[in-house]
Amino acid sequence: MFHTGQPFRQIGDKANIDAAGQHWPAGRKPDEASLAHSMVRVKTWLRVVPSRYCFCIFACIFPVVDDCALMTDDSKDNSATIPRLFDYALHRRHRERAASGFTAFDFLKQESVLRIVDRLELMRRDFPLCLDVGCHDASLTRALVQNDKVGTVIQADPALNFARQALSMGPSIVSEAEILPFAEASFDAVFSCLSLHWVDDLPGLLRQMRNMLKPDGLLLVNFFGGATLQELRAALGEAEAEISGGLSPRTAPMADIRDVGGLLGRAGLALPVADADKLTVTYPDMFRLMADLRGMGEQNALLGRIRRPTSRRLFLRAAEIYQERFGHDDGTIPASFEIITLTGWAPH
Repeated sequence: MFHTGQPFRQIGDKANIDAAGQHWPAGRKPDEASLAHSMVRVKTWLRVVPSRYCFCIFACIFPVVDDCALMTDDSKDNSATIPRLFDYALHRRHRERAASGFTAFDFLKQESVLRIVDRLELMRRDFPLCLDVGCHDASLTRALVQNDKVGTVIQADPALNFARQALSMGPSIVSEAEILPFAEASFDAVFSCLSLHWVDDLPGLLRQMRNMLKPDGLLLVNFFGGATLQELRAALGEAEAEISGGLSPRTAPMADIRDVGGLLGRAGLALPVADADKLTVTYPDMFRLMADLRGMGEQNALLGRIRRPTSRRLFLRAAEIYQERFGHDDGTIPASFEIITLTGWAPH
């Protein structure tokens, strides 16, 4: 598993820099003819080389440049001031464990994939080279390539096990969403499906994605919004206040639809559109809901979480409150999921 930032230092320390300011690993700068066929070579190499090497191979083809949003001095300075909410290492472990059985819990992913595909159907242009950020098991790419508008899709996920699964649909790498290793103007479209709610710096990531788009490139992403799991939040909060006299971080804060629309404009994207869909899933009890969240890799990964085991008493009381306040007459309970979808275009 690659550690945050290390691959950039390894490449940068050994890089040659050409006249355009692009970094290439020493002795590896390709000529124009070989670069023109680089995508074909990458697709072949990634299928025969163990996936722990995928990052190194791919970085040789798509260099990181000094003026990329990720690597600017300003972004380095600002990174220290961004509130850190999520434990990325723990979230990665959650995804690693979820990968092997993900298809049994991917119903929300599939619903979100449909929303992206439906919007893509309205676009009257082609996207020869695309990026899927937080690809899980390649379900989005699998749906995208059914459309003749979409060519090659590069996939990225923080979990090695998901990246390995994604190889079945084309090139994939292991990378955290906030440190994507791609140069400016690399892609015709950037997609992401149900992953960006685990990012500390969403405005910064959107700027990074904007910089990776070619002129007139498409950004189309979705993620969980602030109304997600509102019943579970309320039940856990009330139970904990009743039993321990206080509250601890148990569910991740998520963006509100009223706030995210402006982020697209701030990122430099034109024709911004933000919309939200609310889905309600019915469960027999709260514990079945929590089991599904584990199966999705969506359990608590907050840095401020309580590190000691939670008492059984608290969970049992939360389940009672959940049923009392939100339960249906037949004994089942609802769970709300809000899916926010953002669409924007890079200027010509």
